Amino acid sequence: MGNSRKYASTDGPGGARQGRYGSIRWSRQGLTWLIALCVGLLLVGACGPRPEQSGTLVEVAVTAIPLVGPVADASAEVSGMAWYGDFLILLPQYPGRFRGGEDGALLALLKTDILAFLDGEREAPLEPRAIPLSAPGLAEGIQDFEGYEAITFWDDCVYLTIEASAGAGMQGYLVSGRISPDLSSLSIDPDSRREIPLQAALANQSDEAILVADDGLLTFYEANGQGINANPVAHRFGADLVPAGTLPFVQVEYRVTDVTALDSQDRFWAINYFFPGDTDLRPEADPLAERYGEGASHARYEQVERLLEFQYEPSGILLVERPPLQIELPSDEARNWEGIVRLDGRGFLLVTDKFPGTILAFVPGP
Repeated sequence: MGNSRKYASTDGPGGARQGRYGSIRWSRQGLTWLIALCVGLLLVGACGPRPEQSGTLVEVAVTAIPLVGPVADASAEVSGMAWYGDFLILLPQYPGRFRGGEDGALLALLKTDILAFLDGEREAPLEPRAIPLSAPGLAEGIQDFEGYEAITFWDDCVYLTIEASAGAGMQGYLVSGRISPDLSSLSIDPDSRREIPLQAALANQSDEAILVADDGLLTFYEANGQGINANPVAHRFGADLVPAGTLPFVQVEYRVTDVTALDSQDRFWAINYFFPGDTDLRPEADPLAERYGEGASHARYEQVERLLEFQYEPSGILLVERPPLQIELPSDEARNWEGIVRLDGRGFLLVTDKFPGTILAFVPGP
């Protein structure tokens, strides 16, 4: 497609294996058979389906990581997460439900504890530590405050999005603050608040993901489907939260609920989720499913739980040409995945909100 950074093939062809042949005399019958075989293989290669068009994707199963303490309760309602050094920071939608600081707490897990469980070196559930939160007057100063939705870190600076119903419609905000390196506190400056323009007149929809890119920030709206959002964009902000315009985004159906940080190739992954009850987000067609097919459980149930890879460019954000990473659905009970991070080249960590309860899980991937 012109720029090799924009697109990645799903699977490499593998190195060609060079055979060594001695002096062989072929009979006429053997030569005719060999020619027929080669022609057949050429026809299959030319006419057979490409792997990504085979109609059935291989789905990946989740490995649940057990949690204890208040976070294990569905009322924790985790809405996002991000790495801060070697700590996985969990963002409750309503931090005030947790004991900690004046305005509640965020939660932290050590990466080494997560890896120990996944490597079979630990069986005990993980209990996050509380990070006391200070955000004086912030929630009270926002009409119909509906909680925090996304989080990211830039050195010791923290950035979060907020959702509010704002009377007749929805409203999104971006705020900033600082975290103590020893996790003794996380403070948000109420005066840093900036409005994020909405892109559609939908209830309970706002900007649910943040990305640090090119010395600034990008926020992503949840709903970017063709029938809902004619011209989806990511909103740009400076590190000081001064608005810096927009960047073209891709039309993808369903919800985008969180993104990973950029990798060395300026790529990132996003959660792409559909709850069957969200009838206003149900598309007439799903171009990705039509192109790449569906996994066995996705063909059986209505919900969609998948991860998509994107390419960040200063001129816009592109969808990498590879099949979605579909998560195996164990039943028709939808799991509302709200947070995602990469995990040391092994795959991803995901977390749900209150539906069907708090689930921290590992998913293998690229």
